[in-house]
Amino acid sequence: MADAVTTEQPSLKRVMGPGLLLLFVVGDILGTGVYALTGRVAAEVGGAVWLPFLVAFLVALLTAFSYLELVTKYPRAAGAALYTHKAFGIHFLTFIVTFAVMCSGLTSASSASKAFASNFVEAFDLSWEEGAALTAIALGFIVLVGLINFRGVGESVKLNVLLTCVELSGLLIVIGIGAWALGGGNGDLSRLTDFTPAEGESAFFSVTAATALAFFAMVGFEDSVNMAEETKDPVRIFPKVMLTGLCITGAIYILVSISSVALVAPEALGEGDAPLLKVVEAGAAGFPLWIFAFITMFAVANSALINMLMASRLLYGMANERVLPRVLGRVHRTRRTPWVGILFTTAIAFGLIWFADLAALGGTTSLLLLCVFTVVNIAVLVLRRDRVDHEHFKAPTVIPVIGAIACAYLASPLSGRAGADYRVAGILLVIGIVLWLITYLYNRYVRHEETTLDPTNLRE
Repeated sequence: MADAVTTEQPSLKRVMGPGLLLLFVVGDILGTGVYALTGRVAAEVGGAVWLPFLVAFLVALLTAFSYLELVTKYPRAAGAALYTHKAFGIHFLTFIVTFAVMCSGLTSASSASKAFASNFVEAFDLSWEEGAALTAIALGFIVLVGLINFRGVGESVKLNVLLTCVELSGLLIVIGIGAWALGGGNGDLSRLTDFTPAEGESAFFSVTAATALAFFAMVGFEDSVNMAEETKDPVRIFPKVMLTGLCITGAIYILVSISSVALVAPEALGEGDAPLLKVVEAGAAGFPLWIFAFITMFAVANSALINMLMASRLLYGMANERVLPRVLGRVHRTRRTPWVGILFTTAIAFGLIWFADLAALGGTTSLLLLCVFTVVNIAVLVLRRDRVDHEHFKAPTVIPVIGAIACAYLASPLSGRAGADYRVAGILLVIGIVLWLITYLYNRYVRHEETTLDPTNLRE
């Protein structure tokens, strides 16, 4: 009995209070989406660019209620995979949800790489046009991220606080410049009601298509459930902190979108992959543009690194759980990092950067996560039959119902979503299914073992 006690794994240290958790939530949501895709959203709806961000915020808020019920009911660091497993108990569905989350990290990191390249050109005042040069910078950047990932990164909440402050500062600069310029009589607020649907689309489909893209800017809040085991009194703290964090970021995004379209015409805002640089240049001609470009580069670089870390570690976890080839879980002898998984995820990111544009990558990220959120919203209803022996947050039943319908709609072709999103997501999921099938057949007919997946051994 003594041996069992001494070998038992210690629990994670609960170090996060409300303040640090709030910064973690805000920092996880802020990033590539608003820095890179504001212009693409404007191209869909014209001056009413704030509307898709508002709708995306409301859909995210609905799903956040479901996550809050589940994380306070099952305060363990496994996220959507755990909730899917507990609700449905279907091994393949749990795998697909886990792999979709991993793929969303790859598409998000690839989006960040393209945004990094555009801002790199601006920061160093290079006269390179879009094309091979920018692609080369993006590919070089993702290689650098892979090397940092291989070397090993010690993540901490204190570092997250610093990165959050940098990301937040860039958006506050945009809001401040917008307020200063408008206060001085510059800018055009009448554009905010100038709704111009994309050519050939109805107003409704333009808004839903833009919302499907803008939703990329709202993702990240779901990652905070992985901090449940390190949060002091998560049942009491999580609900108010997550909702506060979502409201703060939602307000920032809407103010950024108002400043952007008031200072830059929607058609100009939609050109290129660095829309907020145009806003700063238009609202404060004397502001050192290279400073903002570096802030943006830092913000999107952080997003890329975090997402590539998540993707390689999830791949490592699935390989160790024997639902993907074991070779993907190999760890380097000296660096102690999953080097094969890092090579594999970096290679996929290479392909994404080469073949997909920024809008398709952002759209695919939101598509994958909207599918995952649909499952989570349904899971919270299914798990109502599972009783636990402690008090926990409970969302009004109507909220996960509306959340599931809204997420499913935005993920469907009915929303006017671009076909490229489905092609990219389909290719990624087919890769995962093929690898899963090979592993399943090998385990069953060569090793004579049943394939299982324990989500508590995974980390998003």
